[in-house]
Amino acid sequence: MADLVVLAGTLHDGVADEPRAERAVVIEGGRIVDVTDPARAPDAPVRRAAVVAPGLIDLQINGGGGVMFNDAPDRDTLRLMARAARAGGTAHLLPTFITAPGVGYRAAMEAVRAALAEAEPGILGLHLEGPFLSPARSGIHPASAVRALGAEDLDALCAGIGGPLLLTLAPEETTPEVIARLAGAGIAVFAGHSEADHATVIAAAGAGLRGGTHLFNAMSQVAGRAPGMVGALFDDDRLFAGIIADDIHVHPANLRLARRVMAGRLFLVTDAMATLDAPEARFVVDGKEIRQKDGRLADAEGCLAGAHLAMDEAVCNMIRLGGASPAEALRMASGVPARVLGLEQELGRIAPGMRASLTLFDADLRAAGVVVDGRPF
Repeated sequence: MADLVVLAGTLHDGVADEPRAERAVVIEGGRIVDVTDPARAPDAPVRRAAVVAPGLIDLQINGGGGVMFNDAPDRDTLRLMARAARAGGTAHLLPTFITAPGVGYRAAMEAVRAALAEAEPGILGLHLEGPFLSPARSGIHPASAVRALGAEDLDALCAGIGGPLLLTLAPEETTPEVIARLAGAGIAVFAGHSEADHATVIAAAGAGLRGGTHLFNAMSQVAGRAPGMVGALFDDDRLFAGIIADDIHVHPANLRLARRVMAGRLFLVTDAMATLDAPEARFVVDGKEIRQKDGRLADAEGCLAGAHLAMDEAVCNMIRLGGASPAEALRMASGVPARVLGLEQELGRIAPGMRASLTLFDADLRAAGVVVDGRPF
């Protein structure tokens, strides 16, 4: 007997460019068992939405609901972040722990390991953004804590967390051999906060580098005779890239350019902070108070500190500013991030056998609810 039926006025299945009208998604045991005409749906509890799409996946989110993961890397923080993310349509997320002194990142690994062991709804894995970055490109990350990746770090990272782990590092600050070992352990290695040139990024891609973190931000740019990291991400079809579509971090012309050049490899992230679903929240990074004004998060000197952005807003911005179709923008927020983590057989599509993770929208693509592994929120 079905556990839940989701009735969609319009269904984006994550594959077709054109949506289908009036579909019923039948869910049982946390999986999709059928996609059918509503008249043929079995008797079960029902959720209705104007638009239904595969559950949105955010691979870079630092906080939400008034809290920051770095401030308290524990289960309570993860729950608050997941709840805040769901308000913007995110079904699954990688809570992101940024640069911290010493081996502070290991507390984040332990917290997420415990959350995964107990199947905490929405917590898909972990993103460690640093501390193995370029001192020249630390941005809002505490520069005093940026450091090289050592042998003990390598062992700790390769031990894993029991689920997907994404690591952002500066490839010029390590070696292809280290990247190969990380990738061999199943870690999605991304380049970011980096001065790496084109050749260094391409060599890292050959060793297993998977992509780049927040495209155009905190990385070497394109010049005529020096393509930089941006040029390497454009150039190498093996590489993915996350992008912050908030009309602050990236100019709309560059959103459109990246969408065309990296079709099928570009995905949306929020880089959200404590203000997600708590717009008046103030927080501190490296002793600097961060405030939100007109959607922009910055310290007193004007340095950007993440984004005040939800995933449904990112999808709408990619349509409005980036020229994407709704189907394309939704894939950038679901199917592509699933591929980054090697989960394309589990998430990112609405089809029998897939995990029952859906995002429900109103007619304007504003989030109206989510279903996470068959559980409605």
